[in-house]
Amino acid sequence: MEVKTIFTAEDIIDVYTRAQAIEDGVLVDVSDTAKEAGIKYPTAMTQAVWCEVVEPDDIAKSHGESEQGRLWDVLWMLRVAIKAGAQGDTIRYYLIATKDGRQHKVELKAICGPGDTIEPVITIMLPNED
Repeated sequence: MEVKTIFTAEDIIDVYTRAQAIEDGVLVDVSDTAKEAGIKYPTAMTQAVWCEVVEPDDIAKSHGESEQGRLWDVLWMLRVAIKAGAQGDTIRYYLIATKDGRQHKVELKAICGPGDTIEPVITIMLPNED
C-alpha cells in the first residue's frame, strides 16, 4: 500500500516550536522542578497558569507563599492525578490556591503530546486554553 502525503514543505506557512514558545515566554519551562516531583517528561506551563496560579499576590506573599511553593503544588497535584491512573493524553485536575486572601479551587489541565522532535512532553494550562 502506497502512503500519500497530504501536505508538502511548500504548503507550510509557518512553524512555531515549543522551544520558541518557551524562549518567547508564552510557555514557562518547569522541567527541573517537575523531575523533582517525579514527572519524567519535559514539562511546561502556559504564562496564564504561571500568572494566575503560581505567582502569589501580595496577600499570599504576606502569608509566606512563594512561587516555588506554589509551583510545587501544581506539579505535585499533577503527579497525584497521573498516579491515580488517568487515561488518555489529557488530565484535568484540581488544587486549592490563595488569591485576594481567599482560597479558591483551581482547575488545570495537562496534555501529554509530541514535542519539537516528537518526544513526549507535558503542557499544563487553564481549562479554556489550547
